[in-house]
Amino acid sequence: MNNEPKRAETTEAARNGRRERLGVNDPQPITEVSRVWRTTSQVATIGIFVIILIASLEFARPLLLPLVSAFVVTMMLGPLSARAERAGIPSILTAIVLWILVIAVFYGVIVLLAGPAVDWIGKAPEIGRNVQDKLRVLDRPWAMMQEVRKALLPGDQGNGGLGVDIAAFVQPVFAIVTPAIGEVFIFFGALFFMLIGRTRLRRVVVAFFEDREARLRTLKIMNDIEHNLTGYLSMVAIINFAVGVAAGVIAWAVGLPDPVAWAVLGFILNFLPYIGALMMEAALFLVGLVTFPTLTLALAAPLLFVVFATMEGHFITPSLIGRRLTLNPLTVFLSLVFWSWLWGPVGAFLAVPLLIMGLVAVSHLFPGDEQPALPA
Repeated sequence: MNNEPKRAETTEAARNGRRERLGVNDPQPITEVSRVWRTTSQVATIGIFVIILIASLEFARPLLLPLVSAFVVTMMLGPLSARAERAGIPSILTAIVLWILVIAVFYGVIVLLAGPAVDWIGKAPEIGRNVQDKLRVLDRPWAMMQEVRKALLPGDQGNGGLGVDIAAFVQPVFAIVTPAIGEVFIFFGALFFMLIGRTRLRRVVVAFFEDREARLRTLKIMNDIEHNLTGYLSMVAIINFAVGVAAGVIAWAVGLPDPVAWAVLGFILNFLPYIGALMMEAALFLVGLVTFPTLTLALAAPLLFVVFATMEGHFITPSLIGRRLTLNPLTVFLSLVFWSWLWGPVGAFLAVPLLIMGLVAVSHLFPGDEQPALPA
């Protein structure tokens, strides 16, 4: 009976010995356990709200996507509407002109890209055979990979050669990229009414708040969002125009068909940070495989575009945009990944504008310039 307390003391001493051997620096016990549980419950509540919000954005995508796109375009055109209003031009006339301008740009892009796209889709079987013939140099490495896979997975019998089915690749892409007719109508309808009622919409948003300071803050947020969106996207549009011209010149110089379509495609894809240039290079390489007789000639256009895109990304864009409009590359990448995953290609185009809007709002709501010092 007397050995039990001694054994317990020995066990406790052994535990304390193991604990003391750990590299723990000045451990402090929790004084208020209730505060820990309260913080945990708050974090869990916020996490549940974020999950429900993301699910709601995905569920309401057919409606939210055109509405958010129309709102972003309206905010981007806001300074033009304000200047026209100060010049005494009726708001209804300004809205109609801007709306027709957006339709003209949308229609022009479709017209310039639809012809070459339909032509290449019609030649999909021939393109697949040509690409497969050009990639014969990869048959031996591909056969070795197949042999390794058969050795590791005896029951898995793959095909013996490297096949390329262009139609199977293009059809899902166009099914994703091509928006529904209803969403296009919602976008242009919402854009028209938002442009007409821009001033009234601002008043309604500001009227939600009773405090004068809150109303003033809301008005400043909306003005800064419009200013930053217009400044950033207008400068990026000029840069992308130069990129599109360079893509068209490269396509014409190396002998690719439809250089105008390549210019338009380069202009549009460069609005997608990081992945736009990769998509352009892949498209140039695939079309080069079909157009030119050798693999070396097919690599000419992608390599030239890589050189120009590298110069544009590292020298031209930073010098023109400047430090004021420069965004954190990691933040841009995460925003691009999130909105592309949630709303597809259109979400990728909206990633940077939505990021700018969020950063402006956060800067107004949490304007602290001095960051707390982190412990060493």
